[in-house]
Amino acid sequence: MHFAERENAVMDISLLIRQRLTELGLGQKDLAAAAEVTESYISQLLSRKKAPPAPARTDIYEKIGQALKLPGGELAKLAEAQRRMELQKKVAEPPGPLLGDCRRLILRKCGVGRQSEVRRIFEKEAFGELERLVTQKILDSAQGLAREELRNEEWLRLTADLSGRSYEEMRVALLEFLDSDVYHVSGDACVSFLDPMIDSWDIDLIAFDLEVTLNPRLASGGKRRFAFVEIPVGHPPDIEPGLEDFLGNKSLSGDATIGEIEFLRALGFRSKRPNPLYYYRELQNLRDPLHFSDAGKPGVEPRGESPGARSDRTGPRERAQ
Repeated sequence: MHFAERENAVMDISLLIRQRLTELGLGQKDLAAAAEVTESYISQLLSRKKAPPAPARTDIYEKIGQALKLPGGELAKLAEAQRRMELQKKVAEPPGPLLGDCRRLILRKCGVGRQSEVRRIFEKEAFGELERLVTQKILDSAQGLAREELRNEEWLRLTADLSGRSYEEMRVALLEFLDSDVYHVSGDACVSFLDPMIDSWDIDLIAFDLEVTLNPRLASGGKRRFAFVEIPVGHPPDIEPGLEDFLGNKSLSGDATIGEIEFLRALGFRSKRPNPLYYYRELQNLRDPLHFSDAGKPGVEPRGESPGARSDRTGPRERAQ
């Protein structure tokens, strides 16, 4: 069966990989070696215990595609389609509170002079506003650093050494860490990334200015500062609520570039309020070359978008009143 026919029929990356392994007479161990990941990860991917990682965050699809003799880029397209379906289900599920190992790690990294006060607030309001804010910004800092060094083998090996893992184990852990959001940070992610990456953090509990210090061995210019300012009453919102939720959900927006975020921020709406999933789909539309044509070529829309949004949207600088 041709790849395109299989894609339309099942849209399941694990089934496609298993079929190709059988056709080529290869085993999971061969595929793990080609992708430079653990055999356990390949086994969990094929048994659907692990979701396929985001194509933009890894070179695994290039390596697997070459080993399985698949057309270039086709495996990544299939993975993206499957992830989109799974993300729709995930967005609809109510998130649970973050406690346990991650909370203990975050408190341990807090500046000594602030630790007791922050601990009291965390314990009084389990995963309340302060704990969510701190956790989100620490996660943003660590994931931002990980994305910057995604293809840096030397950096990955150093991070692996600091967390006591092999290079292959670290590549697997990185895929899962970049898919984490503030509601789903595993103990494994804390050990592999947050612990070695985050040196310390401190917060001004009056102004809510937060400073995160990264491990200088892993990050140059290792401080990240997040300042929060008051907006006067009646001031028009600078960001759509749906876009704010989209940016806060790293499973949807984790690989968005600064330019792409600015594009999404510039979109205006007269009456309808788009949800996070709309912005995720708009981001995929923006990245798809099939939605664009050469300058001056007639007969093609300048950007792909859903018909329902077309009549409601305003120009980039026009906002709802």
